[in-house]
Amino acid sequence: MRRLISFPCEGATLIGTLDEAPSDTGLLIVSGGNEPRMGAHRGQAILAARIAARGYPVFRFDRRGVGDSEGVNGGWESSGPDIAAAVDAFAHSADLRRVIGFGNCDAATAVAMFGAEAQLSAMLLSNPWLSDEPDALPPAAAIRRHYARKLASPGEWWRLARGAVDLGKLRQGLTKIAAPPAPLGDAAAPLLEAIHAWGEDATIIVARGDATGVAFRAAARGHDFAMEMIATDSHSYADAMDALERAILVGLTRAASDEASLSHDDVSELKNTD
Repeated sequence: MRRLISFPCEGATLIGTLDEAPSDTGLLIVSGGNEPRMGAHRGQAILAARIAARGYPVFRFDRRGVGDSEGVNGGWESSGPDIAAAVDAFAHSADLRRVIGFGNCDAATAVAMFGAEAQLSAMLLSNPWLSDEPDALPPAAAIRRHYARKLASPGEWWRLARGAVDLGKLRQGLTKIAAPPAPLGDAAAPLLEAIHAWGEDATIIVARGDATGVAFRAAARGHDFAMEMIATDSHSYADAMDALERAILVGLTRAASDEASLSHDDVSELKNTD
């Protein structure tokens, strides 16, 4: 059953959607950008229904100033109180013992940075966002991956020979990847520290070909993060919803386990579920 819930946050009324299910471990979906709780192409609403059908309640909400919620939209940087209020409303409405946070892009960053204060039990971070690029180009790591794939295609060499390649864009891209690595942005270093603080309670989910995911993987190189790779270029997993669902279910089942761990066979069974 799906129902609407209103709850307070610093003088504003926020609106959330609860997909009910019997487990006492629930999934809180935090929306990224200025996206309302249904997600791109209703992706988060569809994901919520699928996870609830597997036995875990799911709560989505609009933060202040977004969608159906009151207040001023201060971006993800001011969403800590919104996440805390949503956790409280979700836990009380569904009678939960554990709330697991999930977010994509800057919502993942918000979950990592504010989740501890909001009393989340664990977190699933998808394509965590590091910081704005100083120019209009994708992150250098994403450009390198893009060109590596292009160079492996004979058709791309033929396009270059025919003059069908934008040499200006090519020059800009090569200049960016040849430059010394820029220091981590203001959001990046604190994010990596926050993820470290979560330890085994943090799982990273990355779309293999997504520019944001590629940039995070490059920044996280050398860090011992648990990372689940999904074979898609889609930032929102539009063509890989089954794989995203399986990754989330593994995290939820692990959190719901009394020993906070799963056997190898349990994890394999979840990952291989159609």
